[in-house]
Amino acid sequence: MSGSPRRPLPMWRHVLSNVSARVVAIAGLTVATIMVARSGGASAVGSYALLRMLPGLVGVLAVLGLPGALPYFLSPGRRERSGLWPTIALMAVGGSLLGTLLWWALAPLLRDTFFRLDSTLLVAAAGLTVATQMVMTLGKTALQGLEDRRGSDAVIAAEEVAFVPAYAVALVVLGPHSAAVVWALAVADLLVGLCAWARVARALHWRRGGLARAPRGIWGRPERALTREISSYGLRGQVGGLLTLLNTRLDFAILGAWAGPAVLGSYAVASKYAELLRLPSLALTWISYPRLARLDPTTAVRRAVAMARPALVIVALGAAPVFALAGPVTRLLYGSDFEAAVHPAQVIVVGMLLSGAAGAASGYLYGRGRPGLNSAVLGLGLGVTVVLDLLLIPRHGAMGAAVASAVAYLVSDGVLVLVLLRMNRAVNRAAADAPPHPASNLGRPAEVTP
Repeated sequence: MSGSPRRPLPMWRHVLSNVSARVVAIAGLTVATIMVARSGGASAVGSYALLRMLPGLVGVLAVLGLPGALPYFLSPGRRERSGLWPTIALMAVGGSLLGTLLWWALAPLLRDTFFRLDSTLLVAAAGLTVATQMVMTLGKTALQGLEDRRGSDAVIAAEEVAFVPAYAVALVVLGPHSAAVVWALAVADLLVGLCAWARVARALHWRRGGLARAPRGIWGRPERALTREISSYGLRGQVGGLLTLLNTRLDFAILGAWAGPAVLGSYAVASKYAELLRLPSLALTWISYPRLARLDPTTAVRRAVAMARPALVIVALGAAPVFALAGPVTRLLYGSDFEAAVHPAQVIVVGMLLSGAAGAASGYLYGRGRPGLNSAVLGLGLGVTVVLDLLLIPRHGAMGAAVASAVAYLVSDGVLVLVLLRMNRAVNRAAADAPPHPASNLGRPAEVTP
């Protein structure tokens, strides 16, 4: 009796720990953005935002959505499958190389579209971060799948913080140019990623750091059927991840191409500030996804609904101070040159109001093996983003991008919550219609059939 009321507490402890790690990451990103802004201005901030986003996007697509599939296939009962790690290694290495080659092939187009102030050679050099981001991202999601929450939280925090000292060194050696950003991104991701994989190796008792034959390492014969299974799940899930990224960053691409890096730099500050409110949602999805994967369907959906309610309240309460402090925080950290970021930040904050409950819904859909449904909902939000971005950005610039993002967030998050509630009602109806368990009739008189 004394144990049952405490059962939800570990979940919230882990969520709070994950939120704390993300706060540290946001702090590191803020310091990094300030350093870039002070050394290169708003244009440099715009280039930094794109270099942090685009190589990772190319890499995740090239590895067939492997980061999104790892936690599912490393959950208890699945991680023991023969050929799993050789298959993962093949997808990771082959996809990273393919993504790097694809980036190099697209370098002239990327330069003309997004990086007009940089040389094609420098844009091509940024392709190295496709592979380094995959090292870090896959290590992080592997720790998540192994439920090493302390390790995954450490990676979340370190992936942004590590950029700061790397960039400080690059400024001294290379000067305040985009080359310093590229060098610092690659070094930071590689160092953090190798530390993550060292922890994975210890957790799985690998020999020679994983360079042994499976199951004591990654060497072995990949399985074609398992590759198809992982890539099918990964791509279905990655559609959702891609749509989420496009929902949050398509405005970056359109605004950068339309208005240039200076306007994008101010908007990037606004967007990053407002996304503080998304931390509880991301943490809840990250923590609940592996847990819900091992529960029965009835318990899983009820647990997800129980998590969604307080998450909705927490985010709604947190929105007020984040909205009110947008101006003072922006002016204090970035100076008067970024005054244009204040109102877009406040608009995006309004769009985050449903994100807490949506995080529980996404965790449920991923945990129950239905990433495609999550992706379909996010596709609806992307449609809203595309239409509104194209309508509003040419006329209203950064403010138009902010309105488009806010509306898209509210639509996709609202539909995710409705999907979760509908599934919960379906489970409750099924439970009510089910015949009573035989044990429940013990002691009752038998019914007489006329």
